[in-house]
Amino acid sequence: LGQDEIITKALEEVLVKSPLGATISSIFGDGAILHEFSCLMSDPSSQRQVIHPDTPYVHGKGPVLYTCFIALQDVTLDMGPTVWLPRTHTKESHEAFKDANPSTAGEDSPKDRLIKTQPAVLGLLSKGDCGIFDSRTLHCGSANGSDVSRALFYFSFKDPEVGYTGNPASIRQELGGANVGLGDLVKDLTLFGKGKGSPLIDQLGSLMR
Repeated sequence: LGQDEIITKALEEVLVKSPLGATISSIFGDGAILHEFSCLMSDPSSQRQVIHPDTPYVHGKGPVLYTCFIALQDVTLDMGPTVWLPRTHTKESHEAFKDANPSTAGEDSPKDRLIKTQPAVLGLLSKGDCGIFDSRTLHCGSANGSDVSRALFYFSFKDPEVGYTGNPASIRQELGGANVGLGDLVKDLTLFGKGKGSPLIDQLGSLMR
């Protein structure tokens, strides 16, 4: 940040020019906090992840994070796309997912039954496409059987009313500690798009040097 404009341009495209910034704002408001900011890499021969949620379901609480995966190349089936199990952000799905004990010998456990029967969606994204999801949704990266690395630029925004999300954030400590709000970031990126610089991003970049 603040050193290479390619990152600033990417954020401008995503948060200002696409509907994504407005979508997150409609859920958490302009005070949504930048929580994660990184690049996920899956190299050739990488094994499949176990299915998991990024954050737990908490009774009486809504979503804590929305995560955005942006493909940096076309993602094909042999590259190990992300697998999502839609509608598993719920109390019922999380309770089933935690129950690995079959009620009767020879039967599937609630967890196995959930994984076997819940329809899955593959993240077969074209370059520049974005997948956005509630962090409580069960998902995993599948095995990369190709000879090409799969790269996803990703970030998440947190409900400003939430403290600890239940999972450590993938973000530089200096950036995470700055509690960057979505509204402030969008204003800065809008200035950047008008050729007036990006003082907030420059400031954040200076924290990480």
